[in-house]
Amino acid sequence: MNTVRFGIIGIGNMGSAHALNLAAGKVKEAVLSCVCDIDPQRRQWAKEKLPADVEIFDDAEKMIAQGRMDAVIIAVPHYYHPVYAKIAFSKGLNVLTEKPAGVFTKAVREMNEAAAVSGKLFGIMYNQRTNPVYKKVRSLLQSGELGQVKRIIWIITDWYRSQSYYNSSSWRATWSGEGGGVLLNQCPHQLDLWQWMCGMPDEIRSFMRYGVERDIEVENDVTTYFKYPNGATGVFIASTHDTPGTNRLEISADMGKLVVEKNKITYIRNKIGEKEFNETWKNGFGQPETETIDIPVEKEDFDEHVAILQNYTNALLHGEELIAPGKDGIKGLSISNAMHLSDWTDHSPVDPNHIDEDLFVKLLQEHIQKSTFVKTTEKQVLDTEGSY
Repeated sequence: MNTVRFGIIGIGNMGSAHALNLAAGKVKEAVLSCVCDIDPQRRQWAKEKLPADVEIFDDAEKMIAQGRMDAVIIAVPHYYHPVYAKIAFSKGLNVLTEKPAGVFTKAVREMNEAAAVSGKLFGIMYNQRTNPVYKKVRSLLQSGELGQVKRIIWIITDWYRSQSYYNSSSWRATWSGEGGGVLLNQCPHQLDLWQWMCGMPDEIRSFMRYGVERDIEVENDVTTYFKYPNGATGVFIASTHDTPGTNRLEISADMGKLVVEKNKITYIRNKIGEKEFNETWKNGFGQPETETIDIPVEKEDFDEHVAILQNYTNALLHGEELIAPGKDGIKGLSISNAMHLSDWTDHSPVDPNHIDEDLFVKLLQEHIQKSTFVKTTEKQVLDTEGSY
């Protein structure tokens, strides 16, 4: 293989962006071979905007079967990510899926197993992992520079969405169409970054509000408490109805505090670690002296989505290590599912590493049954394979 031929299932907002990037030659050693969408208007868009040699399909399985691609990008509604990924793996295709990995971990676990059996390359579009700010935070944590982490607080309420946004598509913000709200649509990147930088918690308690000041079914206001095996704690707050919103990450540790805001990292460094200070200080009131350091971050002018596409292409052709392996998608989704499950079970503690997957699917089905979005003339529910 000298060039990777990509196909795309779903050419809505993200799928069309990937198509245009590939068609414009922004990904070296990669070409766009074919696209698919069930919407005639999107297929007409493809006919008008994409090169004439890009084949256009109205059926994903037909496109998968025709053999004109080496890898498929899956950019369809969340429920169908595992469905089409498993079909693609069974036909010997490499897969790059959009986020989130799916709606519930049971289906994503099956997708990961199918990927492992196939031996094909599996990636996920966690483009925020290419952001130099978050790369630097992860590096600082892994180096041990900050010492033991004590607390993580991420307030991300700058996802403002008006009612007109939700009205733009009938599937948006419905249990049967999207499977969740701010956690499934806006926050998968942050939940992935959380575990990528700080690791997986072992206990989650969540409080959610649904349809706050919006005519929607799903959560648009979330406050969640995290606990880690070493005693560290965390709080995650997200919403889509606050304006102006905030995007601020604080990580407190023995040697000080990192603050990430407005694409900058500030390190308020203790001149002596808190643990050592506590053991040696004898004068009652007092605390370690600090110094404030602006952590330099290499400025990079690139498109994060193109960076993931290039990395995936390089991995296929040259064995480059994936920035975002597809199997990692279950980690952030496990946190999301644990948040929902905790809220649905009277805010009980849930271990995201050991979710009761059957209970989650059962409660999700109950929400789907009440959903206003109907795909056909009758309400449909999840089957054991994770489709509906």
